[in-house]
Amino acid sequence: MPLINNDSLPEDLYCADAVRAIDRYVIDQQGVDGFALMQAAAASAFRRLIGTWPQPSAILVLCGAGNNGGDGYLVAANARRHGIDVRCIAVAPTEKLKGDARKAWQKAIDDGVDVQPLPEGPDAAGHLPFDQIDLIVDAMLGTGATGAPREPFAGIIERCNQASAPVLAVDVPSGLDSNRGTVSGVAVRADMTVTFIALKAGLFTGYGPECCGRLVFESLDTDEWVSESGEAPVARRLDWAALQSSLPRRPANAHKGRFGHVLIVAGEHGFGGAGILAAEAAARTGAGLVSLATRPEYVGAALARCPSVMVRGVNHGSELQALLEAATVIVCGPGIGQDAWGQQMLQQVVASGKPRLLDADALNLLSKRAAQSVGNQGADDQILTPHPGEAARLLGCPVPDVEADRLAAATQLQELYGGVILLKGAGTVIASAQDTPVIISGGNPGMATGGMGDVLSGIIGGLWGQLASAKLVAEMGASVHLAAAGVASQAKGYMGLLPSDVIDGLPALLSQAENDALVTAGIRQAEV
Repeated sequence: MPLINNDSLPEDLYCADAVRAIDRYVIDQQGVDGFALMQAAAASAFRRLIGTWPQPSAILVLCGAGNNGGDGYLVAANARRHGIDVRCIAVAPTEKLKGDARKAWQKAIDDGVDVQPLPEGPDAAGHLPFDQIDLIVDAMLGTGATGAPREPFAGIIERCNQASAPVLAVDVPSGLDSNRGTVSGVAVRADMTVTFIALKAGLFTGYGPECCGRLVFESLDTDEWVSESGEAPVARRLDWAALQSSLPRRPANAHKGRFGHVLIVAGEHGFGGAGILAAEAAARTGAGLVSLATRPEYVGAALARCPSVMVRGVNHGSELQALLEAATVIVCGPGIGQDAWGQQMLQQVVASGKPRLLDADALNLLSKRAAQSVGNQGADDQILTPHPGEAARLLGCPVPDVEADRLAAATQLQELYGGVILLKGAGTVIASAQDTPVIISGGNPGMATGGMGDVLSGIIGGLWGQLASAKLVAEMGASVHLAAAGVASQAKGYMGLLPSDVIDGLPALLSQAENDALVTAGIRQAEV
């Protein structure tokens, strides 16, 4: 499972061009020697290597032609000075090395590293000593590489991924687009990635978390210069640890009327569980009142599962009126289908003018313009939560186009439909008007199962009943959803993880956040 070391990561995420501009600013404007900066990067990567794999007897260092390759040569030099058997391969011919990268190669040679050229022949990767080493250092392709890796890089990347030895990637795994988190062809799937100076957005969304493994950050003491450089981040990284302090504190005289009345409109024939999951998730997230409008056949099951939810069987959109008037927040879409019943439900929800979250089939109907009043009307109080397939239908493009640039897709959706867009997937992207997009840091393969999106919708609805900001509740909802899945998967694993397991993990997480806030405020210290 990919592990992101969130505790030591900054929030701002940059594109590769901006990181290179920051690097130039540090060197040109602040007078930091470029080769010294490269040496610091290599030394920090080597410290992480030894800290994670303390006694490697032999390592394979794969070096490309640019500064990323230069980092690799210096990692090899550090390892050689520490008595480690180093097999260093110049994947790109050393005569192509220039500037600091060439200095790094010369430093490695001077320190006794035996730099070997890549073996000749069509199967060069097959002649590398992958079966003779304990660790692989990937320093082949950095942030400047674009498109699918060509030979010999592609073949070597495939062999890296097949090898039994763990892989440490320097700055960015070779083959991963550090802007968009995409992979064209092949990319290294590292066990750890050590990245420098500023965080790259592509490491946190799409294939980024899978390729990076455990991601650690080394600022190389450039923190203050990053902000001084004038380069703007393309996104912000958030997680539950950063957001949990926004959970509202409940006063001693609290009552249910203060925490919102969430109406879940969900559950056409054959999809009754969707509404039940969303309703229970809203209740477990602290909503004062939760109502569920669903097909009459599912009333009994919903009450048996969660008797605190007020369940109403409805056969026609006109039956929603009283429920809509009572609600403060509406969640519409899980399992409503795309036939007449679902269309009526969505039309009534939109006509109410109440704050609304639209998910699942509500988004599919929206993409067909089945409810003509849906769109930018009331957009400030609207959250859309598409997965990539739904996002593609909303944008009228193929799914690969969405996944090719998740930040751009979320931004485009926000421009088209207004409100807040939450694009699901590993590294969930949240876009709102006039704000830098947010990427929720992390991912969990156990969440790749039906019903998880229904739980997310309910969580966000429950939080929206307590907090006014649609953007904040989308951020908090996505992050606590992921955190609860993490708690559940620790106990039950990834295969077979159920949406109900995530719901069961919510109270403990929310209670801990509440207690942490009280301790911070100097309250209940003796009890905690």
